Amino acid sequence: MAKKETRVMIVLACQHCKRRNYNTQKNKQHNTDRLELSKYCRFCRCARAHRETR
Repeated sequence: MAKKETRVMIVLACQHCKRRNYNTQKNKQHNTDRLELSKYCRFCRCARAHRETR
């Protein structure tokens, strides 16, 4: 029997300009809410909060 996949691909979008900049993975069992990280946005040219999109 195959294992259930716990890590899923997510897309991070800048909160300021709303552009999708980063792809990453997260563990759905440990992090059930939306992920938010401070990452560099090349369109805003500064570090801004990036949040998981749907």
